[in-house]
Amino acid sequence: MRDVVEHLWFGEDVFSRIARAALTPTELLYRGAVGVRSALYETGVFATHEPALPTVSVGNVTVGGTGKTPIAAWVAAQLVERGARPAIVLRGYGDDELLVHARLNPEVPVIVSADRLEGVRAARERGATVAVLDDAFQHRRVSRVADLVLVSADRWSSEPHLLPAGPWREPLTSIRRATLVLVTRKAATTARVNAVNESLAGIAPRVPRSTVDLVPDALVRVSSNGPVEQRPLSDVSGRIVRVITGIGDPLAFTSQLEQLGCQVSADAYPDHHQFQCNEIRRFVATVPPDGLAVCTLKDAVKLANRWPREAPTLWYVSQRVSVERGVGGVEHILDQLTRTRDRDAT
Repeated sequence: MRDVVEHLWFGEDVFSRIARAALTPTELLYRGAVGVRSALYETGVFATHEPALPTVSVGNVTVGGTGKTPIAAWVAAQLVERGARPAIVLRGYGDDELLVHARLNPEVPVIVSADRLEGVRAARERGATVAVLDDAFQHRRVSRVADLVLVSADRWSSEPHLLPAGPWREPLTSIRRATLVLVTRKAATTARVNAVNESLAGIAPRVPRSTVDLVPDALVRVSSNGPVEQRPLSDVSGRIVRVITGIGDPLAFTSQLEQLGCQVSADAYPDHHQFQCNEIRRFVATVPPDGLAVCTLKDAVKLANRWPREAPTLWYVSQRVSVERGVGGVEHILDQLTRTRDRDAT
């Protein structure tokens, strides 16, 4: 099913184009509903409320695959370095996001709440001085100091379609609400990143942009206990790598691995997928004796307690966030959040 949806959204063949055209009436209805909701917020009919803490949102305008969770975690870590006490507040579509944040920033509280205002209030009660909202660009009830909006260069399309004909939650013009647009990439070429930046500059010329790389860093052994074991990424070179994953953009992840010089095949499931025992067993049976079993951290936090003892070692690829362009824009927002926190504390 996932392959069918991905092909419909991103395919350039005749079937995909016809399917998208057939969904145009539904897309127009969705576009109209989004437009009405936006207008109600713009005119004040729908109220925006001041949260209990200075707040920054890390969100996007598409369905998954832009790197929200690792970048939200990175923002929280940067705030810790500046002396703030951040908390992550998220809607919680699956346990994986909560567990990933806990793994990346064990000292940062993670609050799961469908009501983000209540979530921020709970964060303050737990001692936080600033809140980082993971996936909240569309959650406009909460006022925020800054809106970081992620656009994936890997999943970019020159003809963006809204749901259900494409992965876009809102028209691309909605990025004009952003404080800063982060163009993210995993495997996209520099030329593609430049093309995305050029398109966004034409759509929202007053909104600054930065480019952020999600860089593969190391192989980390997936384990529910025991010491952390790491291996260099160079270990995948020349190997057969079997990937099991349930993330928003598996193609970008497998492309990153292929660029390291290995032969990759993947069992890719929908985002936030809860792996079944038979799926795990079937995958394990396909890992060759001299191959590697690999996943992402988002998968590892769900598979660690369920990985068969007799199976080959499972490794996840850790990622490092690297601001390639527009470092000043990101630094300015982080400093602004810290200053706001200090001002509110006095």
